[in-house]
Amino acid sequence: MHITRYTDYSLRVLMYLALKDDELSTIREIADSYGISKNHLMKVVQELNNKGYLQAIRGKNGGLRLAGAAEAINIGALVRDTEQDFALVECFGEGDGCVITSACQLKRVLGEALESFFAVLDQYTLADILPGGKARVMTRLLNIG
Repeated sequence: MHITRYTDYSLRVLMYLALKDDELSTIREIADSYGISKNHLMKVVQELNNKGYLQAIRGKNGGLRLAGAAEAINIGALVRDTEQDFALVECFGEGDGCVITSACQLKRVLGEALESFFAVLDQYTLADILPGGKARVMTRLLNIG
């Protein structure tokens, strides 16, 4: 299983906004803090806004903030919402051309592993992955005033 950069950036944006509490942030501010592309983050933020994870407020004094409490954002659900493909091997997808699929147990084993992966992620919220006692360290690392 490989988490895409898109999901990674989604998690980073939400963590950043959670650290800022209800204070508004800009895409530029988040991109600069992480040293990542503003253009790529714009796509991520748009999807997170469309899916209700954050609020994008337009205008001169606008910005971004979480749409709800960090405790309400489930990591497993977020990964399912941002990842496009969970076909770990060819036989997971349509158009399976593998000649041993009818006899092979790999699909069952990997399917079970994928279920376990999500079972673990489903146990955690955004609040759980925030630094807790190390919040000062993370805010310093991200240059959050």
